[in-house]
Amino acid sequence: MRTIPALLLLSLVVWADDPFGSAWKKVHEPEDDSWKSVKQELIFNNSSEPETLDPAIMTGVPEHTLALGLYEGLVSQDPETLVPRPGVASRWTVSEDGLVYAFKLRKNAKWSNGAPVTGEDFRWSWYRALTTIDCDYAYLFYCIEGAEAFHRAFAKNPKAKPSYEEFQAKVKVVAGEGTFSVTLRSPTSYFLDLCAFETFMPVHRKTVEKHGDRWTFGGNWVGNGPFLLASWERRKHIIMTPNPHYWDARFVKLKKITALPIDEKDTSYRKFTQGEVHWIKSVPIAKIDEARRKPEYFVAPYLGSYFYRVNTTRKHLKDKRVRQALSLAINRKSLTRDVTRAGQIPAPYFCPPIRAAAFTPVAGWSYDVDRARALMEAASYPNGKGFPKLTIFYNTDEDHKKVAERVAQMWRENLGIKVALQNSEWKVYLKDVERLDYDIARAGWIGDYTDPMTFMDMWLKDGGNNNTGWSSEKYDALIRAAGKEIDLKKRADLFRKAESILIEDEFPIIPIYIYVNQGMRVDNLLGWYENVRDLHPFQYMYFEPK
Repeated sequence: MRTIPALLLLSLVVWADDPFGSAWKKVHEPEDDSWKSVKQELIFNNSSEPETLDPAIMTGVPEHTLALGLYEGLVSQDPETLVPRPGVASRWTVSEDGLVYAFKLRKNAKWSNGAPVTGEDFRWSWYRALTTIDCDYAYLFYCIEGAEAFHRAFAKNPKAKPSYEEFQAKVKVVAGEGTFSVTLRSPTSYFLDLCAFETFMPVHRKTVEKHGDRWTFGGNWVGNGPFLLASWERRKHIIMTPNPHYWDARFVKLKKITALPIDEKDTSYRKFTQGEVHWIKSVPIAKIDEARRKPEYFVAPYLGSYFYRVNTTRKHLKDKRVRQALSLAINRKSLTRDVTRAGQIPAPYFCPPIRAAAFTPVAGWSYDVDRARALMEAASYPNGKGFPKLTIFYNTDEDHKKVAERVAQMWRENLGIKVALQNSEWKVYLKDVERLDYDIARAGWIGDYTDPMTFMDMWLKDGGNNNTGWSSEKYDALIRAAGKEIDLKKRADLFRKAESILIEDEFPIIPIYIYVNQGMRVDNLLGWYENVRDLHPFQYMYFEPK
């Protein structure tokens, strides 16, 4: 039997679900008008101060959450099923060979200043992302014909920035009158997901060119999402209000959204229980048992991995035997059972299982103290003798601290090494990790789309989110081959071989557990759905009477 390419499978699902009709959207509408009697103002804790509101350079979950309100890509995603839905593009077609995507843009799609959103806006925004040094996700564009060569030429010599005309000539994206077409170098099953991702979202060219790095500040900001940036008071709150120029403004029900940057989970939880906040993204470990007894508590599978990065450029961490020993010395079952306690899955592997891609992870290395000690001795550090003090670096968070304390304890007891802890607020943490100014750094990775590639391609040599100092030509070759393979089984095998290099041999990272999505949400907030990516578009949310 002939194997159907993954891209065609996706296309069949999309068309069968009729994303261009209206039936799917009616499911998310209120049953009556009773919601109009309720104050439609949402307050939620976004967990930290965002690093940026520029979609081309944002990388974190707090930023992604806000981007869903402020911007919109060619494609959006169903808030419950994550199926691709129309965004700025009202419809699209895919060529029979899976290489050409043609998008029909809405005539009524507008920026928050009333100007029309055009295909040219997307083309220039993608050019800007590929020629911005701080765009860590530039490699996501590599599936487009000509994009990788264009970006690599820029990355080699950023001072010789290629012109927009060069981009137009070399990268296969074409902006026409009300249309936008993209030619891929090989079938990419998750391309529609990418078109909904923030790096692919458009920015307003005149605003960016006029204000430079300050275009997201104060009254400078212009966006095309369902909400406006009404106020951003650093370390206090971000306020969003409905965008009257949004093409589907009539569907939006919330009148005000307040995002709080509280990184202390105890404070966040207290505000929720006191009725000051409607939604929090996590619960402090000490309050898990109490929270579980409340109807507002939720816990669900999450497409995310909690792990430690290892700075392989540090002299005492260059030897992979040391990195292997550090991984073997962690009792993940004990850690998730006794410390995190929210149902996280202990995992010596990095990428979660993804059924849609026929992917199951490799086994990884389980807890083995004797083997860990033997590896340290082989690396000339018997019982930790002569090994420099190791520092675990994490962004400020009580739960990250508890995990780091337990891991540090295991390393001291099992390997005989000295371990210290260091924490910084989110922005500083991100910059220090990017500069490789750390020994061991706590990290979390949430899938940007439902495919193993979103976990695997970050470890490429020039991957903008690698930040370990490690690379492997063999690993890179496997990932490139997987990117071109359309047979699901063969593709999954390539990913498993690559993951084996990552966490069964080289260990530039130390996997710890697979996340669950847990937190608290008031019962009368509707249009918010549990899904594996914790993706919650605000235009679907509204309060009903209690």
